[in-house]
Amino acid sequence: MKYSEELTKAMDFLAKDQRTIFLGQAVEYPGTAMTGTLKNVPKDKLYEIPVAEEMQLGITNGLALNNFIPVSIFPRWNFLLLATNQLVNHLDKFEIMSQGQLKTKVIIRTSIGSQRPLHPQHQHVGDFSEAFKKALTTVEIITLKHAKDILPSYEKALKRDDGKSTILVEYGDYYNEK
Repeated sequence: MKYSEELTKAMDFLAKDQRTIFLGQAVEYPGTAMTGTLKNVPKDKLYEIPVAEEMQLGITNGLALNNFIPVSIFPRWNFLLLATNQLVNHLDKFEIMSQGQLKTKVIIRTSIGSQRPLHPQHQHVGDFSEAFKKALTTVEIITLKHAKDILPSYEKALKRDDGKSTILVEYGDYYNEK
């Protein structure tokens, strides 16, 4: 069981749910290693978003408020940083602000950028998982260090009924190494 193959299986699993929509950069058109893991997702579920991360997560939040389960893809943690306002002040607070009436479900897919065989420089390889665990109260962060954990973690994110959204953190170097 290879890391990238397990990611493809997880995306196939998510795509079977009629409520899921996949959005982000390089989801409909090639551009990152994540693109290949979406190869079996029906094209009508893929929505390419321009490089506007806060807008992307704002759209994601709106979809979640309308009973979709958006799978919002940010190829690097460093890019997800640009959507911090939507993540920390909105998605994470919907249930609290609504006194439990709004229980949205968002699946955020991000990665710690690959450093091998070519280091893309430091603005692409950040791991902000621990910092965001401290900042978030209703969004869970799951790091995907082992291929065997990928599908169960995405299943948990989709099937959870506790009102939490999930950020799943992949490791770019593992796509070709594990």
